[in-house]
Amino acid sequence: MSSLSYLSSRGGAPPVTLSEAIRQGLAPDGGLYVPNRLPGADVAALAGLSTLPDVARIALGGFFEGDRLQPQLKQIAEAALDIDAPTTAVTGCENRLFALELFHGPTAAFKDFGARFLAESLERLEAGSPQPLTILVATSGDTGGAVAAAFHRRPWVRIVILYPKGLVSPRQEQQLTCWGENVISLRIDGTFDDCQRLVKEAFVDAALNRRHRFSSANSINIGRLLPQMVYYVASSLDVERRTGARPSYIIPAGNLGNAFAAVWARALGFPLGRIILAHNANRTVPDFLESASWRPRPSIATLASAMDVGNPSNMERIRALYPTLDSIREQLSAVSIDDATIRARIGEDFMHYGREWCPHTATAAEVYSRLSMEERRDHPWVLVATAHPAKFNEVVEPILGLTIEIPEALSRLLRLPRHFLDLPPTLEAVAAALE
Repeated sequence: MSSLSYLSSRGGAPPVTLSEAIRQGLAPDGGLYVPNRLPGADVAALAGLSTLPDVARIALGGFFEGDRLQPQLKQIAEAALDIDAPTTAVTGCENRLFALELFHGPTAAFKDFGARFLAESLERLEAGSPQPLTILVATSGDTGGAVAAAFHRRPWVRIVILYPKGLVSPRQEQQLTCWGENVISLRIDGTFDDCQRLVKEAFVDAALNRRHRFSSANSINIGRLLPQMVYYVASSLDVERRTGARPSYIIPAGNLGNAFAAVWARALGFPLGRIILAHNANRTVPDFLESASWRPRPSIATLASAMDVGNPSNMERIRALYPTLDSIREQLSAVSIDDATIRARIGEDFMHYGREWCPHTATAAEVYSRLSMEERRDHPWVLVATAHPAKFNEVVEPILGLTIEIPEALSRLLRLPRHFLDLPPTLEAVAAALE
Protein backbone atom coordinates (compact mmCIF):
# COMPACT_ATOMS: atom_id res chain seq x y z
CA MET A 1 0.00 0.00 0.00
CA SER A 2 1.29 3.48 -0.85
CA SER A 3 2.45 5.73 1.96
CA LEU A 4 0.03 8.24 3.43
CA SER A 5 0.15 11.77 2.04
CA TYR A 6 -2.02 14.82 2.62
CA LEU A 7 -3.98 16.57 -0.13
CA SER A 8 -5.98 19.78 -0.30
CA SER A 9 -9.75 19.40 -0.07
CA ARG A 10 -9.88 21.63 -3.19
CA GLY A 11 -7.50 19.50 -5.22
CA GLY A 12 -5.25 22.36 -6.34
CA ALA A 13 -2.11 21.78 -4.26
CA PRO A 14 0.63 19.12 -4.36
CA PRO A 15 0.62 16.32 -1.77
CA VAL A 16 2.59 16.90 1.42
CA THR A 17 3.62 14.95 4.51
CA LEU A 18 1.71 15.22 7.77
CA SER A 19 4.47 17.41 9.23
CA GLU A 20 4.24 19.79 6.27
CA ALA A 21 0.44 19.89 6.54
CA ILE A 22 0.69 20.73 10.25
CA ARG A 23 3.30 23.41 9.66
CA GLN A 24 1.40 25.04 6.78
CA GLY A 25 -2.03 24.89 8.42
CA LEU A 26 -3.89 25.74 5.21
CA ALA A 27 -3.10 24.40 1.74
CA PRO A 28 -1.78 26.92 -0.84
CA ASP A 29 -5.04 26.77 -2.82
CA GLY A 30 -7.04 27.72 0.29
CA GLY A 31 -8.22 24.15 0.93
CA LEU A 32 -7.95 22.02 4.05
CA TYR A 33 -5.55 19.10 4.26
CA VAL A 34 -6.98 15.58 4.31
CA PRO A 35 -5.19 12.22 3.97
CA ASN A 36 -5.18 10.62 0.52
CA ARG A 37 -6.81 7.63 2.23
CA LEU A 38 -7.99 6.82 5.73
CA PRO A 39 -5.38 4.74 7.56
CA GLY A 40 -6.24 1.52 9.30
CA ALA A 41 -6.81 1.40 13.05
CA ASP A 42 -6.38 -1.61 15.32
CA VAL A 43 -9.45 -1.33 17.54
CA ALA A 44 -8.57 -4.55 19.38
CA ALA A 45 -5.18 -3.11 20.40
CA LEU A 46 -7.00 -0.58 22.59
CA ALA A 47 -8.46 -3.25 24.89
CA GLY A 48 -7.54 -2.34 28.44
CA LEU A 49 -6.17 1.10 27.56
CA SER A 50 -7.88 4.07 29.18
CA THR A 51 -5.59 7.11 29.30
CA LEU A 52 -5.79 9.55 26.42
CA PRO A 53 -2.05 9.37 25.64
CA ASP A 54 -2.24 5.58 25.36
CA VAL A 55 -5.34 5.77 23.18
CA ALA A 56 -3.73 8.44 20.98
CA ARG A 57 -0.69 6.28 20.30
CA ILE A 58 -2.89 3.55 18.78
CA ALA A 59 -5.76 5.57 17.29
CA LEU A 60 -3.54 8.19 15.59
CA GLY A 61 -0.64 5.91 14.70
CA GLY A 62 -1.77 5.37 11.12
CA PHE A 63 -1.97 9.10 10.40
CA PHE A 64 1.66 9.51 11.53
CA GLU A 65 3.03 6.46 9.69
CA GLY A 66 6.24 7.32 7.82
CA ASP A 67 6.24 10.92 9.02
CA ARG A 68 9.16 12.52 10.83
CA LEU A 69 6.92 12.99 13.87
CA GLN A 70 6.02 9.29 14.09
CA PRO A 71 8.81 8.39 16.57
CA GLN A 72 7.68 11.25 18.82
CA LEU A 73 3.93 10.61 18.81
CA LYS A 74 4.06 8.98 22.26
CA GLN A 75 5.94 11.96 23.77
CA ILE A 76 3.64 14.48 22.08
CA ALA A 77 0.54 12.71 23.37
CA GLU A 78 1.90 12.39 26.91
CA ALA A 79 2.78 16.10 27.04
CA ALA A 80 -0.44 17.35 25.46
CA LEU A 81 -3.23 15.00 26.51
CA ASP A 82 -2.70 14.71 30.26
CA ILE A 83 -6.16 16.22 30.77
CA ASP A 84 -9.20 14.44 32.19
CA ALA A 85 -12.02 13.80 29.72
CA PRO A 86 -14.47 11.62 31.67
CA THR A 87 -17.72 10.33 30.23
CA THR A 88 -20.03 10.62 33.22
CA ALA A 89 -23.52 9.20 33.68
CA VAL A 90 -26.30 11.80 33.91
CA THR A 91 -28.00 10.74 37.11
CA GLY A 92 -31.76 10.99 37.43
CA CYS A 93 -32.19 10.14 33.77
CA GLU A 94 -34.50 7.23 33.00
CA ASN A 95 -32.32 6.10 30.10
CA ARG A 96 -28.62 5.63 29.41
CA LEU A 97 -27.46 9.22 29.05
CA PHE A 98 -23.88 10.39 29.52
CA ALA A 99 -21.90 13.61 29.26
CA LEU A 100 -18.42 13.70 27.72
CA GLU A 101 -16.79 16.41 29.86
CA LEU A 102 -14.20 18.27 27.80
CA PHE A 103 -13.80 21.29 30.09
CA HIS A 104 -11.13 20.12 32.54
CA GLY A 105 -8.15 21.69 30.72
CA PRO A 106 -6.33 24.96 31.45
CA THR A 107 -8.90 27.18 29.68
CA ALA A 108 -11.97 25.09 30.58
CA ALA A 109 -12.99 24.20 27.01
CA PHE A 110 -12.51 21.31 24.57
CA LYS A 111 -10.12 23.38 22.46
CA ASP A 112 -7.36 22.71 25.02
CA PHE A 113 -6.83 19.17 23.72
CA GLY A 114 -6.12 20.14 20.13
CA ALA A 115 -4.21 23.33 20.93
CA ARG A 116 -1.79 21.58 23.27
CA PHE A 117 -1.21 18.71 20.82
CA LEU A 118 -0.53 21.16 18.01
CA ALA A 119 1.89 23.14 20.17
CA GLU A 120 3.86 20.03 21.10
CA SER A 121 3.96 18.90 17.45
CA LEU A 122 5.19 22.25 16.18
CA GLU A 123 7.71 22.51 19.03
CA ARG A 124 9.44 19.49 17.52
CA LEU A 125 9.09 20.65 13.92
CA GLU A 126 10.33 24.19 14.56
CA ALA A 127 13.40 23.33 16.66
CA GLY A 128 16.35 25.25 15.24
CA SER A 129 14.30 27.21 12.66
CA PRO A 130 15.96 30.59 11.97
CA GLN A 131 12.67 32.48 11.44
CA PRO A 132 9.87 32.50 14.02
CA LEU A 133 6.48 31.12 13.02
CA THR A 134 3.41 33.38 13.15
CA ILE A 135 0.22 31.50 13.98
CA LEU A 136 -3.01 33.26 13.03
CA VAL A 137 -6.08 32.27 15.03
CA ALA A 138 -9.63 33.33 14.24
CA THR A 139 -11.79 32.63 17.27
CA SER A 140 -15.48 32.80 18.15
CA GLY A 141 -14.60 32.48 21.82
CA ASP A 142 -12.72 29.41 23.03
CA THR A 143 -10.08 28.62 20.40
CA GLY A 144 -7.99 31.74 20.93
CA GLY A 145 -7.65 31.28 24.68
CA ALA A 146 -6.70 27.63 24.34
CA VAL A 147 -4.09 28.39 21.66
CA ALA A 148 -2.65 31.27 23.67
CA ALA A 149 -2.33 29.04 26.75
CA ALA A 150 -0.69 26.26 24.74
CA PHE A 151 1.85 28.46 22.93
CA HIS A 152 2.50 31.21 25.51
CA ARG A 153 6.21 31.96 26.04
CA ARG A 154 7.42 29.50 23.41
CA PRO A 155 10.26 31.50 21.81
CA TRP A 156 9.93 30.12 18.26
CA VAL A 157 6.39 31.33 17.68
CA ARG A 158 4.16 34.41 17.73
CA ILE A 159 0.40 33.98 18.25
CA VAL A 160 -1.99 36.47 16.66
CA ILE A 161 -5.60 36.12 17.84
CA LEU A 162 -8.45 37.72 15.87
CA TYR A 163 -11.78 37.84 17.68
CA PRO A 164 -15.07 39.71 17.03
CA LYS A 165 -15.70 42.80 19.15
CA GLY A 166 -18.69 42.45 21.46
CA LEU A 167 -19.47 38.89 20.31
CA VAL A 168 -17.66 36.79 22.94
CA SER A 169 -18.50 36.48 26.62
CA PRO A 170 -16.62 38.75 29.07
CA ARG A 171 -14.71 35.82 30.54
CA GLN A 172 -13.88 34.51 27.08
CA GLU A 173 -12.51 37.94 26.15
CA GLN A 174 -10.39 37.94 29.29
CA GLN A 175 -8.89 34.62 28.22
CA LEU A 176 -8.16 36.01 24.77
CA THR A 177 -6.36 39.12 25.98
CA CYS A 178 -4.55 38.30 29.24
CA TRP A 179 -1.28 36.96 27.82
CA GLY A 180 1.03 39.57 26.27
CA GLU A 181 4.64 38.66 25.36
CA ASN A 182 4.43 36.45 22.25
CA VAL A 183 0.60 36.67 22.06
CA ILE A 184 -1.04 39.57 20.15
CA SER A 185 -4.81 39.97 20.53
CA LEU A 186 -6.69 41.83 17.77
CA ARG A 187 -10.29 42.83 18.50
CA ILE A 188 -11.96 43.01 15.08
CA ASP A 189 -14.96 45.28 14.44
CA GLY A 190 -16.96 42.52 12.76
CA THR A 191 -18.12 38.91 13.13
CA PHE A 192 -16.25 35.64 13.52
CA ASP A 193 -16.69 35.11 9.80
CA ASP A 194 -14.78 38.37 9.21
CA CYS A 195 -11.98 37.08 11.45
CA GLN A 196 -11.88 33.76 9.63
CA ARG A 197 -11.90 35.53 6.25
CA LEU A 198 -8.96 37.74 7.29
CA VAL A 199 -6.93 34.70 8.33
CA LYS A 200 -7.57 32.99 5.00
CA GLU A 201 -6.76 36.17 3.06
CA ALA A 202 -3.47 36.51 4.94
CA PHE A 203 -2.55 32.91 4.12
CA VAL A 204 -3.01 33.36 0.38
CA ASP A 205 -1.18 36.72 0.29
CA ALA A 206 2.21 35.43 -0.86
CA ALA A 207 4.23 38.50 0.13
CA LEU A 208 2.70 38.69 3.60
CA ASN A 209 3.16 34.96 4.09
CA ARG A 210 6.85 35.14 3.17
CA ARG A 211 7.47 37.92 5.67
CA HIS A 212 5.78 36.18 8.58
CA ARG A 213 5.77 32.40 7.89
CA PHE A 214 2.10 31.87 8.70
CA SER A 215 0.51 28.79 10.15
CA SER A 216 -2.90 28.17 11.67
CA ALA A 217 -4.15 26.78 14.96
CA ASN A 218 -7.83 26.74 14.02
CA SER A 219 -9.45 23.41 13.28
CA ILE A 220 -8.52 24.04 9.65
CA ASN A 221 -5.10 22.75 10.84
CA ILE A 222 -5.09 18.98 10.79
CA GLY A 223 -2.67 18.97 13.74
CA ARG A 224 -5.45 20.35 15.92
CA LEU A 225 -8.14 18.13 14.49
CA LEU A 226 -6.44 14.74 14.89
CA PRO A 227 -6.11 14.79 18.72
CA GLN A 228 -9.80 15.64 19.03
CA MET A 229 -10.51 12.15 17.66
CA VAL A 230 -8.83 10.69 20.73
CA TYR A 231 -11.48 11.61 23.29
CA TYR A 232 -14.21 10.24 21.02
CA VAL A 233 -12.34 6.96 20.65
CA ALA A 234 -11.74 6.69 24.40
CA SER A 235 -15.31 7.69 25.27
CA SER A 236 -16.98 5.35 22.79
CA LEU A 237 -14.93 2.38 23.97
CA ASP A 238 -15.63 3.26 27.61
CA VAL A 239 -19.41 3.53 27.13
CA GLU A 240 -19.50 0.37 25.04
CA ARG A 241 -17.69 -1.51 27.84
CA ARG A 242 -20.08 -0.13 30.46
CA THR A 243 -23.34 -0.66 28.58
CA GLY A 244 -22.61 -3.34 26.00
CA ALA A 245 -23.84 -1.03 23.24
CA ARG A 246 -22.39 1.44 20.75
CA PRO A 247 -23.10 5.03 21.92
CA SER A 248 -24.45 7.84 19.76
CA TYR A 249 -23.24 11.43 20.13
CA ILE A 250 -24.88 14.85 20.10
CA ILE A 251 -22.21 17.46 19.42
CA PRO A 252 -22.50 21.25 19.73
CA ALA A 253 -21.35 22.45 16.31
CA GLY A 254 -19.92 25.67 14.92
CA ASN A 255 -16.93 25.43 12.59
CA LEU A 256 -17.43 21.63 12.50
CA GLY A 257 -13.92 20.66 13.62
CA ASN A 258 -15.05 18.85 16.76
CA ALA A 259 -17.87 17.17 14.88
CA PHE A 260 -15.60 16.07 12.04
CA ALA A 261 -13.18 14.53 14.54
CA ALA A 262 -16.06 12.28 15.65
CA VAL A 263 -16.91 11.48 12.02
CA TRP A 264 -13.32 10.43 11.38
CA ALA A 265 -13.21 8.31 14.55
CA ARG A 266 -16.31 6.44 13.42
CA ALA A 267 -14.98 6.06 9.86
CA LEU A 268 -11.88 4.37 11.30
CA GLY A 269 -14.08 1.69 12.86
CA PHE A 270 -14.45 2.88 16.45
CA PRO A 271 -17.83 2.27 18.10
CA LEU A 272 -19.66 5.55 17.55
CA GLY A 273 -23.29 5.25 16.48
CA ARG A 274 -25.37 8.16 15.24
CA ILE A 275 -23.86 11.64 15.20
CA ILE A 276 -26.24 14.58 15.54
CA LEU A 277 -24.97 18.15 15.21
CA ALA A 278 -26.56 20.66 17.59
CA HIS A 279 -26.38 24.16 16.09
CA ASN A 280 -27.59 27.44 17.50
CA ALA A 281 -29.52 29.94 15.35
CA ASN A 282 -26.75 29.82 12.74
CA ARG A 283 -28.54 27.37 10.47
CA THR A 284 -26.17 26.96 7.51
CA VAL A 285 -25.59 23.22 8.07
CA PRO A 286 -29.16 22.21 9.07
CA ASP A 287 -30.50 24.13 6.07
CA PHE A 288 -27.99 22.46 3.75
CA LEU A 289 -28.96 18.96 4.89
CA GLU A 290 -32.63 19.86 4.49
CA SER A 291 -32.57 21.79 1.21
CA ALA A 292 -29.40 20.51 -0.54
CA SER A 293 -28.36 24.15 -1.02
CA TRP A 294 -25.07 25.25 0.56
CA ARG A 295 -25.66 28.91 1.43
CA PRO A 296 -23.07 30.42 3.81
CA ARG A 297 -24.33 33.62 5.39
CA PRO A 298 -23.25 36.22 7.96
CA SER A 299 -23.17 34.75 11.44
CA ILE A 300 -25.82 35.64 14.03
CA ALA A 301 -24.85 36.49 17.62
CA THR A 302 -26.31 33.98 20.10
CA LEU A 303 -25.93 32.85 23.71
CA ALA A 304 -23.78 29.94 22.44
CA SER A 305 -21.25 32.39 21.04
CA ALA A 306 -18.45 29.92 20.28
CA MET A 307 -20.78 28.33 17.71
CA ASP A 308 -21.65 31.58 15.92
CA VAL A 309 -20.33 30.51 12.52
CA GLY A 310 -22.12 31.22 9.25
CA ASN A 311 -19.59 29.57 6.92
CA PRO A 312 -18.17 26.47 8.67
CA SER A 313 -14.72 25.65 7.28
CA ASN A 314 -14.71 21.93 8.03
CA MET A 315 -17.66 21.28 5.74
CA GLU A 316 -14.91 21.01 3.11
CA ARG A 317 -13.50 17.98 4.91
CA ILE A 318 -16.94 16.43 5.34
CA ARG A 319 -17.63 16.83 1.61
CA ALA A 320 -14.21 15.43 0.74
CA LEU A 321 -14.98 12.30 2.78
CA TYR A 322 -18.62 12.02 1.69
CA PRO A 323 -18.91 13.65 -1.76
CA THR A 324 -22.68 13.35 -2.23
CA LEU A 325 -25.46 14.91 -0.20
CA ASP A 326 -27.10 11.52 0.30
CA SER A 327 -23.89 10.11 1.78
CA ILE A 328 -23.59 13.10 4.15
CA ARG A 329 -27.21 12.64 5.24
CA GLU A 330 -26.47 8.97 5.97
CA GLN A 331 -23.65 10.02 8.30
CA LEU A 332 -24.97 13.17 9.97
CA SER A 333 -28.11 15.01 10.98
CA ALA A 334 -28.34 18.55 12.30
CA VAL A 335 -30.76 20.54 14.45
CA SER A 336 -30.92 24.29 15.12
CA ILE A 337 -31.77 25.58 18.64
CA ASP A 338 -32.74 29.19 19.40
CA ASP A 339 -31.65 31.28 22.40
CA ALA A 340 -34.95 31.07 24.30
CA THR A 341 -34.83 27.29 24.11
CA ILE A 342 -31.18 27.23 25.22
CA ARG A 343 -32.13 29.25 28.32
CA ALA A 344 -35.05 26.96 29.09
CA ARG A 345 -32.94 23.82 28.70
CA ILE A 346 -30.24 25.13 31.06
CA GLY A 347 -32.88 25.62 33.74
CA GLU A 348 -34.80 22.39 33.15
CA ASP A 349 -31.77 20.11 33.16
CA PHE A 350 -30.46 21.68 36.35
CA MET A 351 -33.79 20.94 37.99
CA HIS A 352 -34.08 17.40 36.61
CA TYR A 353 -30.47 16.20 36.66
CA GLY A 354 -28.54 18.69 38.79
CA ARG A 355 -26.29 19.43 35.79
CA GLU A 356 -24.95 22.92 35.06
CA TRP A 357 -24.64 23.23 31.27
CA CYS A 358 -22.90 25.99 29.36
CA PRO A 359 -25.08 27.39 26.52
CA HIS A 360 -23.29 25.20 23.95
CA THR A 361 -23.80 21.97 25.87
CA ALA A 362 -27.41 23.00 26.40
CA THR A 363 -27.98 22.89 22.62
CA ALA A 364 -26.96 19.22 22.69
CA ALA A 365 -29.16 18.58 25.74
CA GLU A 366 -32.12 20.13 23.95
CA VAL A 367 -31.60 17.88 20.93
CA TYR A 368 -31.59 14.87 23.26
CA SER A 369 -34.85 16.02 24.84
CA ARG A 370 -36.48 15.93 21.40
CA LEU A 371 -35.57 12.31 20.70
CA SER A 372 -38.38 9.79 20.90
CA MET A 373 -38.46 7.35 23.80
CA GLU A 374 -37.71 4.58 21.30
CA GLU A 375 -34.59 6.40 20.10
CA ARG A 376 -33.43 6.90 23.68
CA ARG A 377 -33.94 3.23 24.52
CA ASP A 378 -32.19 1.92 21.40
CA HIS A 379 -28.66 2.74 22.55
CA PRO A 380 -26.71 4.99 24.92
CA TRP A 381 -26.44 8.70 24.13
CA VAL A 382 -23.54 11.02 24.91
CA LEU A 383 -23.90 14.80 25.16
CA VAL A 384 -20.60 16.50 24.35
CA ALA A 385 -20.01 19.10 27.10
CA THR A 386 -17.67 21.49 25.34
CA ALA A 387 -17.07 24.23 27.93
CA HIS A 388 -17.35 24.88 31.65
CA PRO A 389 -20.47 26.92 32.54
CA ALA A 390 -18.34 29.34 34.56
CA LYS A 391 -17.08 30.77 31.27
CA PHE A 392 -20.64 31.93 30.59
CA ASN A 393 -21.63 33.03 34.07
CA GLU A 394 -23.56 36.07 32.80
CA VAL A 395 -25.92 33.68 30.97
CA VAL A 396 -26.07 30.66 33.26
CA GLU A 397 -26.09 32.12 36.78
CA PRO A 398 -29.29 34.22 36.43
CA ILE A 399 -31.11 31.17 35.07
CA LEU A 400 -29.98 28.87 37.88
CA GLY A 401 -30.11 31.51 40.63
CA LEU A 402 -26.69 30.58 41.99
CA THR A 403 -23.01 31.37 41.62
CA ILE A 404 -21.07 28.78 39.62
CA GLU A 405 -17.76 27.73 41.10
CA ILE A 406 -14.84 28.85 38.93
CA PRO A 407 -12.13 26.27 38.17
CA GLU A 408 -8.77 27.36 39.62
CA ALA A 409 -7.02 27.49 36.24
CA LEU A 410 -9.71 29.82 34.90
CA SER A 411 -9.73 31.90 38.08
CA ARG A 412 -6.00 32.59 37.71
CA LEU A 413 -6.47 33.89 34.15
CA LEU A 414 -9.32 36.18 35.22
CA ARG A 415 -6.94 38.06 37.53
CA LEU A 416 -4.44 39.01 34.80
CA PRO A 417 -4.36 42.39 32.96
CA ARG A 418 -5.70 42.63 29.39
CA HIS A 419 -3.81 43.63 26.21
CA PHE A 420 -5.49 44.07 22.81
CA LEU A 421 -5.69 46.25 19.68
CA ASP A 422 -8.97 47.41 18.09
CA LEU A 423 -8.97 47.00 14.29
CA PRO A 424 -11.38 47.31 11.37
CA PRO A 425 -12.06 44.08 9.44
CA THR A 426 -9.48 44.64 6.69
CA LEU A 427 -6.36 42.74 5.72
CA GLU A 428 -4.47 46.04 5.50
CA ALA A 429 -5.16 46.74 9.19
CA VAL A 430 -4.10 43.24 10.22
CA ALA A 431 -0.92 43.45 8.10
CA ALA A 432 -0.01 46.77 9.76
CA ALA A 433 -0.55 45.26 13.22
CA LEU A 434 1.73 42.36 12.32
CA GLU A 435 4.53 44.80 11.47
